[in-house]
Amino acid sequence: LQHSRSSSGQKEPVNINVLTDEYLRLAYHGLRAKDKSFNATLKTDYDETIGNVNIIPQDMGRVILNLITNAFYVVDEKKKASPGSAGQEGYIPTVTVSTKKMGDKVFISVRDNGNGIPPKVLDKIFQPFFTTKPTGQGTGLGLSLSYDIVKAHSGELKVETKEGEGSEFIIQLLVTS
Repeated sequence: LQHSRSSSGQKEPVNINVLTDEYLRLAYHGLRAKDKSFNATLKTDYDETIGNVNIIPQDMGRVILNLITNAFYVVDEKKKASPGSAGQEGYIPTVTVSTKKMGDKVFISVRDNGNGIPPKVLDKIFQPFFTTKPTGQGTGLGLSLSYDIVKAHSGELKVETKEGEGSEFIIQLLVTS
């Protein structure tokens, strides 16, 4: 439904750091409410020089929420998959969210230390209905929808991943003053 529905939202000047932090807490507490055993270390690094960026806050918020929720999911899966197995006993699920301004661009990054994305699925992750989650746990629309929203903001959504080490999703937006 969200794919076919265009947002009626207007672009407005938004403090990216406040928006990002809000959705980070929303994602974390939402997951904790559903699963009391869920825990992850949160790290944040916000560039205070960014100021406001013209975006549709509810749309960009949905993207940020989706990326963070995915990151929480993968670190939790990694933790559950190998409690006490060799090399995993020291594993601390960690999600790092950061913002950075470079020139006329703003970057919002969501990094996890999960298992990374296998090369064979990497080129499919932004396709609608593609999911690696078990049946009933994912629609396969989160990343494809996020990709479309970022594109609609004239931005880019990129991923960097290392199998066994984690992934980083980076939203790149142009700052128009």
